[in-house]
Amino acid sequence: MTRGSNYDKQPTIKISDDASLCVQGWTAIAEQLRGLAAGGKRIVVVAECYPGVDTGEAVAGLAGLGAGATISAENALKSAEELDEIFAPWLGNDPVFGRMTNWEIGQFFDPARTAQLRREIDRSQGLVLVYGTGAAHVTGHWDVLLYCDVTRWEIQQRQRAHKAGNIGANNGFASAAELYKRAYFIDWRVANAEKHRLHRRIDFYLDTNQPRQPLMISGKGYREALAKAVRGPFRVVPFFDPGPWGGEWMRRHFDLPPEPANFAWCFDCVPEENSLRFGFGGRAVEAPALPLVHEHAKELLGSEIVKRFGAEFPIRFDFLDTVEGGNLSLQVHPLRAYIAEHFGMTYTQDESYYLLDAEPDAAVYLGVKPGIDREQMARDLYTAQAGGSPFPAEKYVNKFPAKKHDHFSIPAGTIHCSGKNSMVLEISATPYIFTFKLWDWGRLGLNGLPRPIHLEHGLANIQWGRDTEWVKRNLVNPVQAMGAGDGWREEATGLHQLEFLETRRHWFTRPVLHHTAGTLNVLNLVEGEEIVVESPDRAFDPFVVHYAETFIVPAGVGPYRISPAGRVDKLLATIKAYVRSLF
Repeated sequence: MTRGSNYDKQPTIKISDDASLCVQGWTAIAEQLRGLAAGGKRIVVVAECYPGVDTGEAVAGLAGLGAGATISAENALKSAEELDEIFAPWLGNDPVFGRMTNWEIGQFFDPARTAQLRREIDRSQGLVLVYGTGAAHVTGHWDVLLYCDVTRWEIQQRQRAHKAGNIGANNGFASAAELYKRAYFIDWRVANAEKHRLHRRIDFYLDTNQPRQPLMISGKGYREALAKAVRGPFRVVPFFDPGPWGGEWMRRHFDLPPEPANFAWCFDCVPEENSLRFGFGGRAVEAPALPLVHEHAKELLGSEIVKRFGAEFPIRFDFLDTVEGGNLSLQVHPLRAYIAEHFGMTYTQDESYYLLDAEPDAAVYLGVKPGIDREQMARDLYTAQAGGSPFPAEKYVNKFPAKKHDHFSIPAGTIHCSGKNSMVLEISATPYIFTFKLWDWGRLGLNGLPRPIHLEHGLANIQWGRDTEWVKRNLVNPVQAMGAGDGWREEATGLHQLEFLETRRHWFTRPVLHHTAGTLNVLNLVEGEEIVVESPDRAFDPFVVHYAETFIVPAGVGPYRISPAGRVDKLLATIKAYVRSLF
């Protein structure tokens, strides 16, 4: 067996052994809901749809309700042209970046059209079905609320296949990048806020990820599933994506399919992007993970993180695979003041590279060389971007050899990238989209087009004082012993004080006691086949973790114990990240 082939690609949180609590298929769903209007009484059913849900399929599937009137909330939207004009200042002309907004769903709708639609609803008899994104807002008052949901990853697949557009836009055939940008900065933020507003009022929750195979649970069951998730360790559902520099390590170790050209990324702990699977007997509902953050912020994150960041999950774990691939783009992340001024974000992407594995020629580019001519470096970058001579990266940027279990700290403002033949566990703050690419080694994206480069932003953020000696002293493997006991030792692995994350590595052959100390913990098993996470007081069921799997321990868990599973013939290791205390 290939090491790591037991990596669980569909981790599931068991909610119940009773599969009848989860209704499968439109026919069964309609049959269960049909009795709502027994005796011909008037009843208003709202099917609120997260943007990206196939509303055509949903309406056809709910036809079995026998509605006397079926009304689309889309009829009350402002025109596509009007919405484009409203959003233009926030989206700008950059192909990647926009500015964060705090729009509400009502701002998408025309007041006169909304009033007209509400009059139509009031005049309708029998069962009235109102559907679409913003259906609850348009209706105002209803008797039953169905929430039709879809995961972020599935939405992206639909965008790439031109099967999902943006709210109120006539852009179904725009590029996937354009659809994603509008959704990221506008649609998803608005829809997430509306989902949060409706959360306690949801009567039935529908998972519409699989075409023509929806799953439905009660709203109460959905809320109980989220509440159960934060009572013990759990994993989100990872997803994998190819890229122009992608490699082969994950394909071999995680038993991934042969068809994609490569696998570059794995998002293994990004609740804004990832999903949760809730098990009901032999069925599993897959739901976005973000509502867990919004509805259970204090239990999941801890009160100090909530005070500092709000209901945002500030820690990201993901994989970057360049084994048999190429270098990542040479890049830099914005400083905190810069990202706040230009993009409306309150914190930035401080990060680190932990080498989960590495070939003999693996390397990390990090920091500038001493005494370089900044103006000449900028000219060389612009020349390369214009199609001239390739950028001579090693003339200006340090290249450090990298081996397995090395850890490189990368505070915002530090020029960096992973070289080829590395398997990187990236541990970072969460606002991942704000990466300023400086040089992409002259290659094209998988779509055959040049990838966006942001030289003006990037050059404005490079910290030129982070040269060779500074980087060696501050960012490359400054491991510090923190403690030891019978069969274990703990190390701080060196994240710089400029970063708000702390990382601790434990090497062990015997059980190790951990404690959340009231704050979110995120861990990965970086060495060893399998461990078991247990509660000393049996507050949660034993939780099994395999090699390279990332898992989350909510702040409210308190004490937990990590033990080797089975016979131990060598050291195991976990790496843990948490937010440093302000006090």
